[in-house]
Order: sequence, then C-alpha cells, then structure tokens
Amino acid sequence: MRKLWRFGLRGRLAGVFDGRDNGFGAVRLGLALSVVVAHATSLGFGWEDLGLTAFRGQTNVGTFAVFGFFVLSGLLITRSARRASLVRFVWHRALRILPGLWVCLLVTAFVVAPVVAWHERGSLAGFFDGPRGPVRYVLANWFVGVRQFGIQDLLAESTPWGRQIGSSVFDGALWSLVYEVICYAVTGLLAVTAVLRRRRWLVPVTALVLYGLIVADQVQGRELVGPPTAHYGMVNLPLIGEVFPHWLIYLGFLFLAGATLELYRERIPVHDVLGVASAVLLVVSLLAGGFFVVGFPALVYLLVWAGVRLPRMFRGVGRRNDYSYGIYIYGFIGQQLFASFGLNRWGYLPFTALSLVAAVAAGMLSWHLVEKRAMRYKDWTPRRSRRAVTVPVIVSPRRAAVWSGDPTAPKADVAPMAAAEAGPAVDRGEEPQTARR
Repeated sequence: MRKLWRFGLRGRLAGVFDGRDNGFGAVRLGLALSVVVAHATSLGFGWEDLGLTAFRGQTNVGTFAVFGFFVLSGLLITRSARRASLVRFVWHRALRILPGLWVCLLVTAFVVAPVVAWHERGSLAGFFDGPRGPVRYVLANWFVGVRQFGIQDLLAESTPWGRQIGSSVFDGALWSLVYEVICYAVTGLLAVTAVLRRRRWLVPVTALVLYGLIVADQVQGRELVGPPTAHYGMVNLPLIGEVFPHWLIYLGFLFLAGATLELYRERIPVHDVLGVASAVLLVVSLLAGGFFVVGFPALVYLLVWAGVRLPRMFRGVGRRNDYSYGIYIYGFIGQQLFASFGLNRWGYLPFTALSLVAAVAAGMLSWHLVEKRAMRYKDWTPRRSRRAVTVPVIVSPRRAAVWSGDPTAPKADVAPMAAAEAGPAVDRGEEPQTARR
C-alpha cells in the first residue's frame, strides 16, 4: 500500500510550491482567456452562455473560470497576508486592483462610450447629461462595486446582449471584483487577529460551514448559474452597492478552501494520482451533475496541483508580466464594442478570435502602462516613517575612553564594552532566540 501511495507522490505542497517557480500565472491566464471565449456566444450573438447545456445548467465556462480565480486567490492571497503587516497587505491589494480598475472605468466612460454614442446617434449631444452619464459611471463604480453598469442607454439596442436584457451594460465582468475584495478584507482580518498563525483551524471549519450551505442548496434544488441569482436576498452596502449573500457563500468557500491548502501546506500531498482523479471527478460532475457538491472540492485540488505540476515551459508565464487581470476587465468591453459595430456578422470564430486579440492587447497595455507602474510603489513608505530615531546615550568617561581606543583605559573594561558594542543578535543580522520560537 505504501508503494502504491509513493507512486506519483511529488512531496508536500510546502516543498513543491516554493518561490515563484510555479505555473499559477499560466493557470490564471488560461482562466482569463476562457472568460473572453465564453462571453463571445452571449455578447456577440445572444446565444446561451457557453457550456450551459453541456454542464446540465449547473454553470457555464465564464462563471467556471471565476470559480477558479477564487481558488487561486485564496491560496496566493493568504500566503501574502501571512508575510506582510496589515497595512502593507492592504496597500499591496489596493495597488493590484484599484489603479487598473480606475483607468478601465475612465477608458470606458470617455473613450469607448463616446465612440459608441457617435456611432449610434451621430453626435455627442446629451452624452454627458443626466444621472446615467459617463461621469456618474466612474464615480458610481470606483470602489470595485458596480452600481451603474451602463452609460445613458447605449448598447441597449445595438447589441444582442443589450436587447436580451433590455439595458445598457458596458463591462459586466466587473461583478466579481466586489466579492474578491470582500475576501481580501476577511483575510486581512484573520491576519490581524492572528487566526492565520495561531488559530488556523478556524479557516477550514468556516469553509466546511459554507460547504454545508452549498450542499443544502443542492438538496433543495436551488440553481446557481450566473449573476444575478438571489437565493438569500440582496444587501445594498455603501460604496459597493448590491452584494448577494449566495455568491459570498459559493465564492467564499472556494477562497477559503484555497486558503486552507496554503495554511496546511506542510500536510497537503502533491500527488499525480490525486490530480488526475480530481480532473475526472470534475468532468463527471459537470457533465452528469453534482458539480457544486463533488466538483467544487475537485476543482480546488486540481487547480493547485496543476499550478505546481505544469511543465517548466509554463512556469515563466505571468512571472514578470501578468496580463490576466487586464484581459478579464477589458474583454467584455471590447466584445460589446465589436457587437455594436456589427462585427459579429463575420461569424462566431472570427468574432471570438478578434475578441481574444483585442483582450490580450488591452491586457498588455493595462499591465505595462498602469498595473506594473502602480506595483512599483508596493514598498513605498511615508517619509516620516522612514526617518531614523536618534536616542541620546550618556557615556561615562571610562567607557568613552574604551570606545575611543584610549590605551590608558583599564583592560578589565574592554571585554564587556566590546560585547556591549556588538549589540543584540538582531542588529548583526541574526534573529533573536525569542523570534525563532
């Protein structure tokens, strides 16, 4: 039995997932691209979401990719929270999310929307007026929550998606950011309360509670296809707008499950047989049913296993340039723009190919012009905090003579003074014994 177990065992997650030599960047990029491909059917042609029928109405390819993002976020964000102070953690998360979002909102409101308005109306008359104008669009959505999806009534009649829902929507992909940020906030709270270090068992326990609610939903036949679905009602919060508790349950479970793998990384086996078995269970649950009960846990292990077991050729993807966030937030905008101009008449494959090229280009520009530049300030510290504090020291004449190298100083004073001059272990670049514990 032991020999059977050792076959395919690559070690523990703590040993295999070390540093930046991993394939998580490639996995994130694949998930982002799959969102663009999935949206091509509904945004370009008004068809059902890609994969909905094949997955027995349980989910679709786009929402499935969002599920994957939350698993990886749980793993990677928890690792970051354990290494940084709360202030530094919040600063890093804000730099990673907000600058890219803000520029995306500005580009949407003052570049894309005017082009659409000119195309649909032939002028910009009244474009900036009213409560659903571009300025209001930016102000309503600046803090990750989407409180205004459209600008005026643009795209409502000129796109298949607009005609289907009867409303203006420029960037529906932003819906998940608020849940991502809520998970960040919970992680920061767990870090500052020392739960991640001293009470880590609370994380898997909470994940199990959420999983129990998911199982209860499936027993009662409650479907979860895509936003919006309101099994548990809706809460309207300041700054971020509508938050659906059922999405907090489902996405929160995936996030905490990923966090659990990080917290217990020294115990989690990286086993090829378990990885293949997870892939099989995931596919079966998608095609035959039981995705949220069986497929969710399988998805968690599969993504983490893939991230550390992908061939070396994939491990450099996203290490220096991470385009996944930009692809995700700009893909929807490009597809709506192309559909408004009637480029969907070329057919599904050309439209999808064009969408992918445009999304990748936008993601690259977002990274190099905005996100990467913002991340340069991740180690920034206010000037006042960087100032060294000078503490006056009163030195006796005898000790002053020793420190100054006076040959007339008593020899008995030299040894203790030399030890005092050396200072504590931490000043010599070593950890004090208490810190090691």
